[in-house]
Amino acid sequence: MATIDIRAVTKAYGPNLPVLQGIDLAIRDGEFIVLVGPSGCGKSTLLRMIAGLEGITSGTIAIDGRVVNDVAPKARDIAMVFQSYALYPHMTVADNMTYSLRLRRAPKATIGEKLRAASAKLGLDEFLARKPKALSGGQRQRVAMGRAIVRAPKAFLFDEPLSNLDARLREQMRAEIRKLHAGLKATSIYVTHDQVEAMTLADRIVAMHGGSIQQIGSPLDLYDRPANLFVAGFIGSPGMNLVPGTWDAEARGVRIGEGVLLPVGRSAPVAEGAKVTLGVRPEHVRLAPDAPLRAPVELVEPTGHGIILHLLLQGRPFRALTHDRGYLAPPPAIGLELPPEEIHLFDEAGDRIE
Repeated sequence: MATIDIRAVTKAYGPNLPVLQGIDLAIRDGEFIVLVGPSGCGKSTLLRMIAGLEGITSGTIAIDGRVVNDVAPKARDIAMVFQSYALYPHMTVADNMTYSLRLRRAPKATIGEKLRAASAKLGLDEFLARKPKALSGGQRQRVAMGRAIVRAPKAFLFDEPLSNLDARLREQMRAEIRKLHAGLKATSIYVTHDQVEAMTLADRIVAMHGGSIQQIGSPLDLYDRPANLFVAGFIGSPGMNLVPGTWDAEARGVRIGEGVLLPVGRSAPVAEGAKVTLGVRPEHVRLAPDAPLRAPVELVEPTGHGIILHLLLQGRPFRALTHDRGYLAPPPAIGLELPPEEIHLFDEAGDRIE
């Protein structure tokens, strides 16, 4: 296994086409890192640069202390698992998994031992003689992972490996990948646009947007203390409610309309009347029939584990999550309370206010 150190890395396809800007990231030995962000944020480009499939415009990437900027992909001792399974259709599962070892002319005993170990970990023993066309999507993805495992590389790189699977299979494969990592203790970097995958898989999440890193931390760090408006809105399902307003220092709250004050219950290091954004997660919104703050109901969305109420707060979309099935048929407008201890504040630049 290995550490991976990324220092001041940039990538541009021309003077007017920057893709990555000043990326700094230190990945510890055996850590599972998830790069998450919307399409076009640069996460897959960064992964391909670590693999050596994309050149670096400036900065350094070091694997186990060795700078690999000019090292060929095959010499970096990493293994990639892609969104497409990229299996050889004419080979059996066993042959697909051991192809790289056979290319290196590894001893047959070594090949057999590594195949058995990887197959057992991934539950592929009964499929070793089959060809890819006789496998399901989830089984093919396990074969692709098995092919990476038998190489025993310094690091595993996953580029949206579950995107082609249906929702139930993605759920199963997430659990399998997490268990696999716990057993292998392998340094792993996983790219996804799915924040649920990021929350459930990562030791640490790297949230990216616009070619730069927005926040690095444990899943609950990003969920409980988002560094800025992007992280607040991207992490969480449903996403955080974000309500723009102005700061009322005397009342210690946010004014969002004539006579409408949302109490925050604490002081903030911003000037009186400054533009701020108040954030509160839907699951923290309290439904209170007699509350003075009221919001019309636009849509009721039952999800099974709860009910998402789509509301309008001062003409802006606002959501509340409840487990009370009485709200399947709600009144035209609902009273709301926003617990001060659950409120997040962001300044005009979009950064978190402590």
